Amino acid sequence: MKILVTGAAGFIGYHTCEQLLARGDTVVGLDNLNDYYDVSLKKARLARLMAHEDDGPGGFRFERLDLADAPAMRALFEREGFDRVINLAAQAGVRYSLDNPQAYVDSNVTGFVNVLEGCRHTGVGHLVYASTSSVYGANTHMPFTEHEPADHPLAIYGATKRANELMSHSYAHLFGLPCTGLRFFTVYGPWGRPDMALFLFTRKILAGEPIEVFNHGHHQRDFTFVEDIAEGVIRACDQPATGNPDWDSNAPDPATSAAPWRLFNIGNNQPVQLLDYIRVLEECLGRRAEMQMRPLQPGDVPDTWASADDLKDAVGYQPSTPVETGVRRFVDWYRGYYQV
Repeated sequence: MKILVTGAAGFIGYHTCEQLLARGDTVVGLDNLNDYYDVSLKKARLARLMAHEDDGPGGFRFERLDLADAPAMRALFEREGFDRVINLAAQAGVRYSLDNPQAYVDSNVTGFVNVLEGCRHTGVGHLVYASTSSVYGANTHMPFTEHEPADHPLAIYGATKRANELMSHSYAHLFGLPCTGLRFFTVYGPWGRPDMALFLFTRKILAGEPIEVFNHGHHQRDFTFVEDIAEGVIRACDQPATGNPDWDSNAPDPATSAAPWRLFNIGNNQPVQLLDYIRVLEECLGRRAEMQMRPLQPGDVPDTWASADDLKDAVGYQPSTPVETGVRRFVDWYRGYYQV
């Protein structure tokens, strides 16, 4: 298939492209290479993908575009005729959204409309897009399930992703566009984002600097290894969403619809306390961390824990990488990439 992957130079986008290329798909990777974090890391990921540029019959091509550029996006869809679209481009991060909300509206709302319009007008067979566990916001019933409402996000990042879920439903209903939203839970691994906890902790511990541990390290996260995530994204992409014949408008299921639209959690289903995560990292680094305990940050949630049973039943998704293995692989990559 010919597949558009937006955010191809990003963390999850890069790993998804690698797996698609390994099985022979033609991949067009889109990214605007913005400077939210170190652009050289994005370019290093992209260089590895560009090594597949001349592969046949598949191969990789790069398009430097911004999702919010409506004319350019329209031209790309009309020119390429994609079979599938995997939308992973987004302005990410909770803390950054406290000071820069407009960046989230431009990328995650305006940009997403342009993706929906491109899919609608060129007959794309399935749109898979990144949502987030942040949509659960003020929810406290664990594990989080897609079949319960998620209408109280605590930060603009989660609010824009919840908007994506609702917008895609309208396109599925009005135009029959199959749409699947995937709620990611704390993804980590090699080639990760420098603003995420594992990356920050590793850099500071190796430099002999103290690390800030929010909520005194007592919150839990459903840490999920990036290669497991990428496999789940591709499995979902391969099975276009269909309408639920049993959907009842008098008792609506938030995760399904009469339209070809689905929402899935994609997580490890094994929450780990942050202090335990740090202990695993210390073992992998062979160094102890100096921890500065801090209260929970504005916009953060105390715990996340995904029920991923629906995705397992639908596409056979089964994460297989324990935290001890995943953190070790990240540390090995970090030492090699930064020559530490």
